[in-house]
Amino acid sequence: MDKLKFGTDGWRAIIAKDFTVENVARVTMATAQWLNKNTNNPSVVVGHDCRFAGELFAETVAKVLAQNGIKVYLSKGFVSTPMISLGAVTQKANMGIIITASHNPPAYNGFKLKGAYGGPLLPEQVQEIEDIIPDSSGFSFDAQTISEYKEISYIDLETMYCQHVEKNFDLEAIRNSGLEFAYDAMYGAGQNVMRRLFPDITFLHCDYNPGFDGQAPEPIHKNLGEFSNMIKMSENIDCGLVTDGDADRIGLYDSKGNFVDSHHIILILIHYLKKYKHMDGKVCTAFSTTVKIKKMCAHYGLPLEVVKIGFKYICGIMIKEDVLLGGEESGGIAIKGHIPERDGIWMGLVIWEFMAKTGKSLEQLIEEVYEITGRFWFERNDLHIDEKTKNSIVEKCKNGSLKEFGNYKVQRVEDMDGWKFFFNDDEWLMIRASGTEPVLRTYAESETKEKAFAILEACKKTILG
Repeated sequence: MDKLKFGTDGWRAIIAKDFTVENVARVTMATAQWLNKNTNNPSVVVGHDCRFAGELFAETVAKVLAQNGIKVYLSKGFVSTPMISLGAVTQKANMGIIITASHNPPAYNGFKLKGAYGGPLLPEQVQEIEDIIPDSSGFSFDAQTISEYKEISYIDLETMYCQHVEKNFDLEAIRNSGLEFAYDAMYGAGQNVMRRLFPDITFLHCDYNPGFDGQAPEPIHKNLGEFSNMIKMSENIDCGLVTDGDADRIGLYDSKGNFVDSHHIILILIHYLKKYKHMDGKVCTAFSTTVKIKKMCAHYGLPLEVVKIGFKYICGIMIKEDVLLGGEESGGIAIKGHIPERDGIWMGLVIWEFMAKTGKSLEQLIEEVYEITGRFWFERNDLHIDEKTKNSIVEKCKNGSLKEFGNYKVQRVEDMDGWKFFFNDDEWLMIRASGTEPVLRTYAESETKEKAFAILEACKKTILG
């Protein structure tokens, strides 16, 4: 049997090729053995998102755990990743497992592990589980239904999540603000919750479509043309919220249909939490985020820690220290007062509440941020190249042979997780091989859109010829 490996955020594979019932059972068997070794009378919250055969795979997980004597709380119907994480905390379970491939293309599915604290299982624990995945699951594929297992009971995580939101937000302020909002679920797992919480807003792609209309449900501008155009044409929508396939990542649009990336969202959230809500704590961000976060933290006297890419590293700090916000470039953000988990809906509601309470537009809030940090633009370009070329470029980064990219001269390099080539304090390029997909990612930050794209183009010419 093939060795199954966890990437930056769980194990992912193509459905029916490597993501099979048997391989899901193998990973679950290792998880069950690890739980039984490390905990007494363990319990697990289990669910799936909107992807193809999610229910089949989630039931497989539940049955394997049950056959190993583990109590299972199984979600009925699709749920988001944050719902599983919140469920683990609420039920005082030892773990959460969700069948999801997050933002990956429709052909993929995946398997994410969550800790009892309501965030990604820590890397060392994931590694312990990966190390004991058996070559064969030994799972008894019986004809028993879920209801015949005394260890398995159903749980309504959707209602639990909605009640948690109701307790923590001034939803009436948002609903009665006079502001018009829109939401694009990208056919993902956030759709039902948002319909329940805000039945009167404008919805897009809030239908069950396991093929995601043939597109990866990743909330980046190139995937969201229809939503952007809808906002532009409406002329009365004040803000559009987007979440990815399992609703843990966020994207935003302003009233003109312009995309607002995660870097700006992180800065808006820090600004709101500190200046308006008078909250304190450390800010923890991934290596690929904007350098403007450093300026914002210095302005407010907040400590900043930069970590490797993968929300599990941010979560590791959030569960031990007083963290105000943890965020990453890909749109995964967590804040104090919720679980140590990315949650696209939660972050969107914080910003909608900010707009409702201040009466300010998203554009005005961004201008407030710029007054502190200065203007900037961030772009990312994923290069789909063969493994040989990718490895050759990575080797050049490692040996320090990349000294310039066209007219851009490298002043210094940081290599915590990938390679960040600084041209000055505010302008940089980053190259990193993805931990979850067969791509080489390139990132650039500069003061304007044109300059950021020029850096990416210079990078492409330099590394690909």
